[in-house]
Amino acid sequence: MAFKTDIEIAQEAQVKNIHEIADGLGIKKEFLEQYGGNKAKVSYNLLGQLEGKPDGKLILVTAITPTPAGEGKTTTTVGLSDGLRKIGKKSVVALREPSLGPVFGIKGGAAGGGYAQVVPMEDINLHFTGDFHAIGAANNLLAAMLDNHIQQGNALDIDIKRITWRRCVDMNDRQLRFIVNGLGGRVNGTPREDGFDITVASEVMAVLCLSKNIADLKSRLSQIIVGYTRGGQPVTAGALKAEGAMAALLKDALKPNLVQTLEGTPAFVHGGPFANIAHGCNSIIATKIALKLGDYVITEAGFGADLGAEKFIGIKCRVAGLKPDAVVVVATVRALKHHGGAAKSELGEENLTALEKGLPNLLQHVENMSKVYGLPTAVAINRFPADTPDELKLVEDMCKAVGVNVALSEVWEKGGEGGVALAEEIVRLCSMPNNFKQAYPLDITIEEKLNAIATKIYRAESVTLTPEAKKQASQLAGLGFDKLPVCMAKTQYSFSDNASLLGAPRGFNVTVRNLKVSAGAGFIVALTGDIMTMPGLPKVPSAEKIDIDNDGKISGLF
Repeated sequence: MAFKTDIEIAQEAQVKNIHEIADGLGIKKEFLEQYGGNKAKVSYNLLGQLEGKPDGKLILVTAITPTPAGEGKTTTTVGLSDGLRKIGKKSVVALREPSLGPVFGIKGGAAGGGYAQVVPMEDINLHFTGDFHAIGAANNLLAAMLDNHIQQGNALDIDIKRITWRRCVDMNDRQLRFIVNGLGGRVNGTPREDGFDITVASEVMAVLCLSKNIADLKSRLSQIIVGYTRGGQPVTAGALKAEGAMAALLKDALKPNLVQTLEGTPAFVHGGPFANIAHGCNSIIATKIALKLGDYVITEAGFGADLGAEKFIGIKCRVAGLKPDAVVVVATVRALKHHGGAAKSELGEENLTALEKGLPNLLQHVENMSKVYGLPTAVAINRFPADTPDELKLVEDMCKAVGVNVALSEVWEKGGEGGVALAEEIVRLCSMPNNFKQAYPLDITIEEKLNAIATKIYRAESVTLTPEAKKQASQLAGLGFDKLPVCMAKTQYSFSDNASLLGAPRGFNVTVRNLKVSAGAGFIVALTGDIMTMPGLPKVPSAEKIDIDNDGKISGLF
């Protein structure tokens, strides 16, 4: 049986005018800026109008450690929201925007899949409303003003060997990771080493997603540290007088984007920081508006629960004052068999031995959510046709043994109807006791925070800081940044900092090689292992399959 591709399903869908979606949420026209017929921006001023309204329930969708077999976290997020509407609940989706890097690289887009998608998927996966371009422009304006300041006499006495601000582009381009610029003589700048990050790893992206309004945005932008003086003092964007112009570039990007699912469920798609090198959650403004407009808000955090969910709770919930009502951990039988040692070519065959060996990965994520964080938790098995009854029963039995229910998710094939069982479990969980707590307090040392995440969430033996990282921790503490939360930059493919350690490894240490402060975003970034902030393209990039015909119809996106 031949299945339609995601883009074919999306292009055949009969979608509503975005005004109809906004009307269903009670958004007045003065707060809506339409971008064509099926997408719009919502004014951040709407939040002030909704201030007295109670919040809905907040459900976080996360997943097991990613594998090449795929897990379907965004698909499940969309299908769960559609499923809640099927059982009569007013639900809203709150997602991140996709980055062009994965779209043209190996991972593909991030608008869901099958019959559980947000649309228009082509727009969402490509330029959308231009938010990422605005973020890149603001980032690079700051870089230009920094180098211009040095060129024009360097009144702030910036040490060009201690510049920390990098340029960015929303593309996987390894050639730009490390560059030398300012060549060609005095009139062309000061020669120095530089580099590019992918836009989704930029601090400006994190700042936009964590800002509550324009005033907060400007304040956070002004606190961004671009480098240090020859005397060791931080130099900020505020010292360069850049925050006003940067905020002007970001004024429209700060407004959440409103779209819809294939079944007409409202969806806020806004912001897109990576979870392996940034904090991995959509914007606070979009989440808070959604909570005022829906009874159930379904949001997701990037990659596995050790990355996106840990940062959602440890960073976003602290900044925004949020408390999740329930958590869904998404898994597939195929992916769990991969964690148990099965080859990718054999994942369609029943293999209870490999499945049992891989299940500890799921169970560790579940225990982190339910015990470390004290949140009511469910497991969603994103069902594939080759999954056997015995395999599904093994997953269900192992999860029940740790006190967590399993719901089959068939949203890829059936849309909201395939998410009804999960929706009913979520409604039940939202009435259960919630003992939400953080994995670490803010008033401990940087090393103690690193150790708490590594030992409690990853189950590492300990954290090892390189001599350079130890020095950086001391310097950051001396500058008063030691009370900030930590954003771990780590491979998404393992609980450890070694991508080859699958399942639920034990007896390992995590090595932190670099610590830097994102003072505007309000967290310390810890680089572990060989993680990079600018990915590269694979041998056969997805871009090779993407095309457009003479009528403007795009193909090849997934």
